[in-house]
Order: sequence, then C-alpha cells, then structure tokens
Amino acid sequence: MAPIKNEINSQSSDELSLKDLILGFRELRMYLWARWKIILLAGIIGAILGLSISFFKKPLYQAKLSFALQDENSSSVSGLGAAAGLASQFGIDLGTGAGGAFTGDNLMELLKSRSMIENTLLTSVDVDGKKETLAHLYINFNNLPNEWKNDPVLSKVDFLPDADRSKFTLHQDSVLGVFYRDIVKKNLTVDKSDKKLSIINVEVDSKNELFSKYFAEALVKTVSDFYIATKTKRSTQNVTILQHLTDSVRSQLNSAITGVASTADAHPNANPALQILRVPSQRRQVDVQANTAMLTELVKNLELAKVALRKETPLIQIIDAPILPLEVEKTGKIKGLVLGGVLGGILVMIALAIAKYYRGIMSPIDKS
Repeated sequence: MAPIKNEINSQSSDELSLKDLILGFRELRMYLWARWKIILLAGIIGAILGLSISFFKKPLYQAKLSFALQDENSSSVSGLGAAAGLASQFGIDLGTGAGGAFTGDNLMELLKSRSMIENTLLTSVDVDGKKETLAHLYINFNNLPNEWKNDPVLSKVDFLPDADRSKFTLHQDSVLGVFYRDIVKKNLTVDKSDKKLSIINVEVDSKNELFSKYFAEALVKTVSDFYIATKTKRSTQNVTILQHLTDSVRSQLNSAITGVASTADAHPNANPALQILRVPSQRRQVDVQANTAMLTELVKNLELAKVALRKETPLIQIIDAPILPLEVEKTGKIKGLVLGGVLGGILVMIALAIAKYYRGIMSPIDKS
C-alpha cells in the first residue's frame, strides 16, 4: 500500500506544480497588463531609437566572389607516367605527384590568414585616377586620420604604394595586425555553398563600395598567386634548370660547329699524308655529335617539364566576380521603427518580470 500511496502523492505534487505554473503565468500576464503604459512608452522610445539608427547608420556594400578550385585528377597525372619515367632516367623530377597542402578547407583558412590579408591590404589599386593601397583606402573611409591626429606616432602611419614590406616600422606592423583582426571579424566571410563541391564563396562587407570590390578581388588573386607558386615550385625549378642546361649545351654546340668550320678553313689544301692535320677537325666533329645528342634529350625533357607545369596552372577559376554597383545592406526606416519598438517593449517586459519575481523571492526573507 505504501508504494501506491507514494505514487498518488507524487501525482498530486505534479498536478499542483503544473497548476502553480499556470497561475504564475496568469498572474504575470495581469501584472504586465496593468503596466501597459510603461511598456508602451518603452516601445515608443525603442521605435524612436530604431528610426534614428536607420538614419545615421551607414550602409554596407557587399562584394561577393566565388571561385572553383581545380583539383589534380589521377588521369592527368597518369597520362604523364611514361614521360615522367623517361625524365627520371636523367635525374629529372617532373613534379607530377598528386595532392597538396592547400586543398579544400585548407584553402579557406589560407584566405583568412594574416599574411594573405596583410599582403592584400598592401596591394595598389586605382582610386579616382590615383594609385593607392587598400590599407590607405581603409584608413580614409574609416575616418582614422581624425582619430589619430592627436597621436604623434599614429598620425604619421601610412602605407604607400610599392613600399618595401621589410622596412615597415613596429607601428605599421601593429596597425596592419589590428586591420587584419577587424577585417576577419567584421568584413570578411569565407564559406562553401555545399561541402560536397569545391566552389568557395568570398564575401566582403564594408562602408566603402570600392574597398569591398577591390579587396575581394585582390584577396583571391593574392591567394591564387601564392597557391600556384607553392604548388608549382618544384616544377618551376625543374623548368628553370632544364632551360639553363639546354641553353648551355646549345651554346657549346654552336661553338663546336664554328670550330669545325674554322679548322677546315685553317688548312684548306691539307696534305693527305699528314694525318695530324685532321685531328682538330675530328675532335670538333665529336663535340658536335655529343652536344647534338645531349641537346636532343634536354629539349625533349624540357618540353615534358613545361607540360607538367601547365598541368598544374591555373589552379583557381573565377566563377562570379563583384560588379559595380554592389548590393547594399542597410536598415530601412520602417524596419528600424518596428524592430526598435518591438525590442524596446520586450526588454521592458523582461525587466518587469525579473523585478516582480525578485520581490516575490525576497519578500519572505523581509517578513522573517
């Protein structure tokens, strides 16, 4: 009987708690209704504030750019298998290995890295017929010169076109670091429309239309150049080495051919009985034959190396680029009015409810 009695008491306790909850909500509703004037006043004040914000808040210009990452497929690599095998016999690596460090999500993180964003800020663009860096444009439209005018150090900070990055002062590096953090936090968005696809979307929002457009384009170009240079570094080195060897052997071959002609001209009517006179010419002919064979193989491997290099570039293909005029994100007057009023009323109701329950909790303590 005891378990049954406990179960009945438990059910009664649950019903009592649910009843108290319903009564509590009803009491709260009556309490808030009795103070409708305060809530209405808060809503009016919030609506005025929302309308004021919509007037003074500057619009944000959205630059959207999407690109596709060109992955190396196995078929293109296997197609050079025979060529790579032939080149390896001469100690030449054509760099046809697949894979890389900057693929997929790694490339997205690279777009948000400090070095790439700072290099993008130092990119020179044409603004109203004048060449200036994106960092200089960022400083101007954020009205930073007025904020820095009383600081003797910051007032001299600027980023001129084609400046030597290695000669920047500590304050210039610090300012670039602040710009990097602000841009990543407030202005830059990098994501994928679908995780299964290799299309990456870059969005830049700022108060300056030209900055949004130029920064999005310059960032993707900076990352693309870095990506290509890193991915094709080995192949580029192979092409450079092979080109240098080819030019050297070709120069030696031309010299040997000239030597054969010079030797023949030196003894136009040589005595056939004197074999020693034929030795210089024969030596030159051997050099011509050896250099010809070497040049043939070098040219062949040079062309194979160039094919391998072309297989890796370009690695990034722009799909959609930002076009002026850009999309504008701004708070409309009606939207600001409605949102301000609703938020003001909700915040006051929450404050009144918290105050009521606080007084209810503290009242038994006061009575005791």
